[in-house]
Amino acid sequence: MIHQYKLNGYNIVLDVNSGSVHCVDDVAYDIIRIFCVQKESGGDVDRESVKREILNAYVDRLDVTPAEIDETIDDIEQLTADEKLFAPDIYEPDAGLLKARRTEVKALCLHVAHTCNLSCSYCFASQGKFHGERALMSAETARRAIDFLIENSGNHVNLEIDFFGGEPLMNYNVIKETVRYARSVEKEKGKNFRFTLTTNGVGINDEVIAFANQEMNNVVLSLDGRREIHDRLRRFPDGRGSYDLILPKFRKMVEARGDREYYMRGTFTHANTDFTEDLFHMADLGFDRLSMEPVVCAPDEPYALTEEDLPEIFEQYEILAKDMLRREREGRPIVFYHYMLDLTGGPCIYKRISGCGSGTEYFAVTPWGDLYPCHQFVGEEAFKMGDIWNGVTRPDIREEFKQCNVYAREACRDCWARLYCSGGCAANAYHGTGSVKGVYDYGCRIFRKRIECAVMIKVAEALGDV
Repeated sequence: MIHQYKLNGYNIVLDVNSGSVHCVDDVAYDIIRIFCVQKESGGDVDRESVKREILNAYVDRLDVTPAEIDETIDDIEQLTADEKLFAPDIYEPDAGLLKARRTEVKALCLHVAHTCNLSCSYCFASQGKFHGERALMSAETARRAIDFLIENSGNHVNLEIDFFGGEPLMNYNVIKETVRYARSVEKEKGKNFRFTLTTNGVGINDEVIAFANQEMNNVVLSLDGRREIHDRLRRFPDGRGSYDLILPKFRKMVEARGDREYYMRGTFTHANTDFTEDLFHMADLGFDRLSMEPVVCAPDEPYALTEEDLPEIFEQYEILAKDMLRREREGRPIVFYHYMLDLTGGPCIYKRISGCGSGTEYFAVTPWGDLYPCHQFVGEEAFKMGDIWNGVTRPDIREEFKQCNVYAREACRDCWARLYCSGGCAANAYHGTGSVKGVYDYGCRIFRKRIECAVMIKVAEALGDV
């Protein structure tokens, strides 16, 4: 399978199955396009008909000669023989084997607080309550979650804990106790814990900053961008915006973090489809590690993204990619989470096919110790898989999530981006289609655009155009 597109002056050809990326001239681009058409018709490539079509298309170009066309076709055929173009799909036969393999847990999302000090309109967690009661996780439950992870992690050494909510800092003492306990047993158990804190920033103070910078491998800080955009939906229960309170806290935390990982994590909605302005606002404030997610919500919400928004959203991703190259040339680069792409190796075959591991390698834990496939399923009682004391008592749910891969979804089979997204988000699929093996088409289209932009940035860097 081949995907071709033009962006920022580059003719890009992506060979889906091998992951090879080629930047070619106009003639090669069109020859490959003709190859694709002829191969899709089921026959062999007719070299002479390719030459005739190219010569007719470039009749006014004196530099496009039969000899040059022959040379380009030879190059394409050699790349095909080397399985860097039109490569066979070697992954599909492994899909069934990977689905059948025993899975071990390596990450937990600890919902230490099902409550929040903000009342964000678009919150998928219903202002932190997850459609249930407000609650804080006890230290005893958190310690048992650590033990559950260790007991079910098999040979995994590196284990991950994400402190999540609601707003996790509303249960800060339990966070500290949980980290202390995990550190006290990790050497004995032969494990290494990595912690992440996701916070709206309201509860950040000097003590939190010092603790997070000592213990948290990553912090995710929620900021939607410009004051008027952020305060439109991220408000206190009394209606006050939160921008002016949290921005100084975020700047102080990031400055103190030095070179340790963090991300400014925003959400864009129908109100700010020009979301690059929000990303540039954050970059100009000194934040250089950014993420911006499209809102996922009921279509009748006033802030829901619409079909009519897509052309501008696509344009915004291109604007961002080009500006990132400009900033890199100027020596002040920024990182955008969705443009992080390794073309030299990429994800392992297991991740390419099976995705994020929700419901198999990764669980969300509620304040009461219940297990769900991930944080976006918490509150959906049909997906309660068990608890941290008795383990997985609904293996049928785990088996269903094992089936969530690119080859189990018919809509993914002909998608050129399938080995980058691994079938997409099961929660978005479920909430959009009613099935974890469905496809959230709107999100798919946005994802494909992001990958096109990410690949273009890598092409520009490889060619030294930065």
